[in-house]
Amino acid sequence: MKSRYVFVLAALALFAAGPLRAETAEQWIAKARAFVGSESALNAVTSIHFTGRLETTEKVPSAEDKSKLVDQPLSMPIDLVFQKPYQQRITITGTQVTETSGLDGYEAWQKRVNLLNPSQWQFNLLDATQVKRLRANTWENLCYFAGIEKKGGTVRLGGDVTVDGLACVKLSFIHADNIIFHRYFEKATGRLIKTETESGGEIREEGEIIVKGVRFSRKVINKAANGTVTIITFDQVVLNEQIPAAEFAVPDLKAN
Repeated sequence: MKSRYVFVLAALALFAAGPLRAETAEQWIAKARAFVGSESALNAVTSIHFTGRLETTEKVPSAEDKSKLVDQPLSMPIDLVFQKPYQQRITITGTQVTETSGLDGYEAWQKRVNLLNPSQWQFNLLDATQVKRLRANTWENLCYFAGIEKKGGTVRLGGDVTVDGLACVKLSFIHADNIIFHRYFEKATGRLIKTETESGGEIREEGEIIVKGVRFSRKVINKAANGTVTIITFDQVVLNEQIPAAEFAVPDLKAN
């Protein structure tokens, strides 16, 4: 009888310790989603329209020595649109050139237009590898970590990791062997701390904008494997616009 009471007391002690911690990939994904917004808010997202500025550097001849190149700050307006299931459009407006890239299902394209002479432009269709990467990027922006298996991908639990002194868990979202997002979530809150790509790039997010109950980052800092840093700061986020399909379709070049 005594041993039975010991077992019962041990079981009660476990109950009193609190709810079970997230241990599976699915449980961690649920926690990460809960940090971003409620299930109803996340599932209601059909499109996201970001506007802001892109900051980076470009190589220009040095004022002191024209034979040497130096980094010069560059800031440009950027407009990004993602729409379910797989539509994407990004427009970056420079001082002389506007560059637009689009994804429409299984077709992707890029067009550059000379702002000083719009009759001068370049256009090219993107290859299959680039299309797959844009589709993965669109999914990552719209689906909030859940359901990658439905599109033929997998998620792998990488275990406990410390990032910036925070206890984190690593989840790898594998769209293909050459398209992987390693994401590190804070265990206590589910907050995304950083993302690494299969190519060695790193993505950090700062600040927040909350729209219709969904949490977005104010700033995204992308550091490429070669050390190049690109920063996008968002001024506005609009959800669930009905964006015409023509905005993503391959442009009719005869009309230009």
